[in-house]
Amino acid sequence: MKTTLPTPDAYQDMREALRALCAGFDSAYWQKLETEHAYPEAFVDALTGAGWLAALVPAEYGGSGLGLAEASVIMEEINLSGGNAGSCHGQMYNMGTLLRHGSEAQKRQYLPRIATGELRLQAMAVTEPTTGTDTTQLKTTAVRQGDRYVVNGQKVWISRIQHSDLMILLARTTPLAEVQRKSEGMSVFIVDLEQAIGHGMTVRPIPNMVNHETNEVFFDNLEIPAENLIGEEGQGFRYILDGLNAERTLIAAECIGDAYWFIDRARRYAADRQVFGRPIGQNQGVQFPIAADYIETEAANLMRFRACELFDAGRPCGAQANMAKYLAAKASWEAANTCLQTHGGFGFANEYDVERKFRETRLYQVAPISTNLIYSYVAEHLLGLPRSF
Repeated sequence: MKTTLPTPDAYQDMREALRALCAGFDSAYWQKLETEHAYPEAFVDALTGAGWLAALVPAEYGGSGLGLAEASVIMEEINLSGGNAGSCHGQMYNMGTLLRHGSEAQKRQYLPRIATGELRLQAMAVTEPTTGTDTTQLKTTAVRQGDRYVVNGQKVWISRIQHSDLMILLARTTPLAEVQRKSEGMSVFIVDLEQAIGHGMTVRPIPNMVNHETNEVFFDNLEIPAENLIGEEGQGFRYILDGLNAERTLIAAECIGDAYWFIDRARRYAADRQVFGRPIGQNQGVQFPIAADYIETEAANLMRFRACELFDAGRPCGAQANMAKYLAAKASWEAANTCLQTHGGFGFANEYDVERKFRETRLYQVAPISTNLIYSYVAEHLLGLPRSF
């Protein structure tokens, strides 16, 4: 029987190695984590030990020095295997802020230990409860006092803090009323979580519909050494934006992995399930939606690699990254619905994994950027329409 797994490409050796690793973490492993509301510690350790999470770290700092295309294949294959890259994708794009804008001393201090897994950089604190994606209005402040910054405020939906050693923090260092442009006056810091938690930083987990470790964070006079400022004070918003294209492209790759997983599960079930003396996949009402999902996933896949190509060449890729994320999230969600419908009642049974993956892939209609904001970006930046917000 033909497979709907990605056709052989330039990354096939990587894919085969990743599939071999992921095969050691089967359906039972992910179901057990779901039941226990636990983090996939063993899986992430295996990825780290094999060097996959150091893909984007330059070789001079102990990493693999690969491009975004290769990093995206890693994320795709995790989800295609039935896993969830949301447990570790933060390390892929969070380190970009440090890599592109950190000082040489900061890079030599942190990147080699991130590459080996001695340090984990899985968390980034940007979103706030009252501002959402209107980042320029954030309320968290960092005030310089001698050789330290004092931080006060609140963040929300900050993931993987419990399994991270470092966190990237965006805070306002110049009051909004004192800057010429609202995007100015914000700065980025590296936070040592062991030193911060319980010493001005409080973490409160947020129970949610998927087994995704995320939190509210409260800052009450948290002191951060001034040397932990990344780049120039006041330029943090630009630094954060610089990493969003990588984030959106990697999320697109995860959605593509999900979509192929749903398509393959639906295809196999439709071919095997017999009703009224024939496989249900013989019915056009069953096979046509699966075929449509495959077409849309293939198209999203092409846009993902176009975004990677531009990013790795150092060329502007905001439009392609946004469109890749939109197309891939749409394809994975539609494939999830088709897969669940194809399985009927069995799609709701935990043992098939469909309902778990269904819940996991729904997230990407909302985060890390909502579908409506991508529409706004395309309308304004590509179609020349007036800004809608």
